[in-house]
Formats: sequence, C-alpha cells, structure tokens
Amino acid sequence: MKDIATPSRTNEILKKYGFTFKKSLGQNFLIDPNILTSIVRYAELDDKKGAIEIGPGIGALTEHLARTAKKVVAFEIDQRLLPILDETLAPYDNVEVLNQDVLKADLKSVLEEQFAGIEDIMVVANLPYYVTTPILMKLLEEELPLEGIVVMLQKEVGDRISAKPGTKSYGSLSVAIQYYSEPETVMTVPKTVFNPQPNVDSSVIRLKMRKTPPVKLDDSAYFFTVVRACFGQRRKTILNNLTNNLEDGKKYKKEIEEALQSTNIDPKRRGETLTIEEFALLSNTLKRTIG
Repeated sequence: MKDIATPSRTNEILKKYGFTFKKSLGQNFLIDPNILTSIVRYAELDDKKGAIEIGPGIGALTEHLARTAKKVVAFEIDQRLLPILDETLAPYDNVEVLNQDVLKADLKSVLEEQFAGIEDIMVVANLPYYVTTPILMKLLEEELPLEGIVVMLQKEVGDRISAKPGTKSYGSLSVAIQYYSEPETVMTVPKTVFNPQPNVDSSVIRLKMRKTPPVKLDDSAYFFTVVRACFGQRRKTILNNLTNNLEDGKKYKKEIEEALQSTNIDPKRRGETLTIEEFALLSNTLKRTIG
C-alpha cells in the first residue's frame, strides 16, 4: 500500500478533492514517510496501546499509527478533511476520527469511551503551530491517564520546552512542562519535508509523564502565577518582576523582599536563573505571607 506521506500521493489527494490550505489552521502536511516511521518508533507503540492524534490532516501520520497501535482516535477540526480521511483511512478499522476542537473536548470522557480496556495511551501528533502551547497545557493540566506525549512542533517552542535554567530559551513554559513531565528532544525536522513548506524547522519532543511532581507545592495555581510574574519582563530582576506583576505586588514589596531573603534568593537575579525547586520554595513562602 502506497504511503500517503509522499509528495506525489499527497498532491494527488489534494488535487482530487480540490483542497486548499487554511493558514488560520496551521496546516502543514508531512511528505516524508521515514520521519513518520521515526515518530511512531519514539512513541513506543504496540498492538496493546492506544494513540490520540490531534490534527490528522489527510491521514499521513494516522495510517502509521493505525499500523502499529491497537486503536487510534484523531481529533480533526476542519470538516473539509473528513471525506478525505474517510477515503485514506478506509483500510484501517481501528481508527476513529472525531470532528472536534481538542481544546473544547472533554478528553477524560473520550478516553473512557474510546479506549475501554486499553491501559497505555500515548498522544502522538504533528501539532498546529498556532495552538501548540494551549494543547500541551490542556493535556498536562487535566491529569489524563496518559503514558506520554510525542509531538512535532516549531523548533523554537521545542527548545523552550526542554530548556535548562540559565539559558536564553528557559521560561515559564519550560517550568510548566517540566513540572508535569520529563521532556526530551528526539529529532529535528527540516521545513523542506512539509507541504506547504513552513518558515521554520520543527522538533519532535517526547514528554514522559511524571507520576509525582518534582516539587511539593502549597498551591499549584499560585506557583504558576509566581513563575509567570518572574518572567514578566526578562531583563528585569526577580524583585522588580514580582513587585510589578504580582497582584498587589507594589503594596507587598517589603514582604516580597523578605520572602526572597528567607529563601536565600538574591533579589537581583533574573527569572531565567531560578530552578523549579527555587520557584517552588519562593511560591510557597509568598503564599504563606501575601497569597
């Protein structure tokens, strides 16, 4: 069976259905079967595991998942792609395509209904660039019973996700993703293997879900509020950022200074130098005093 993800087969399908790309949906279809084979290999799927895909497009990655996993559930927001997927995925009886916006979907219910009897579920997807972060955060924050996540995304976002403290790419996204999972960049994908070709290269990131968080928090929502405040303006010090970006920060400047002092964090440091452990210590201390 000829793979969907070749330049000629992709063009043939697009031409047959008169399909035009919607820039607003971030549609870039992969046209290299070898990369899809690698993505599925990194997901470590087998015939006992389930796979969730987001944005299947014309089914290029979906068919590779269907050949390996027990069941595949794909979320596709663009109705125009449904008849195409009906045709391209016809050989596979283990695929369910849901015409839903994954950001609005009740994922816990979907997992319960679609993957009954399947314990290990992976998310494997080529994510649309424009909604990468909201999708990842939804998958992580909803505490779904996922084994892990393997996604292709914009290389710059991939760099931020796996960045270490003290580096230019390290920010609130790095801290959030690393709180819920252990990220690893497993491959870089050139922009030349997409139709249409995007402006930037991509990365494939593998997230291994943590069974327990790496730090103990008094209030996780407040922790993320403090983290975002510390990265409010990258060139500003932690003291400046907390004073200006926390609610009533100016009113509590003295308490913020005392919290930094009691946690041995130099107020002149910048947010990107703090480890997740230091952020946890600081947010717990601030929560008890001004939170």
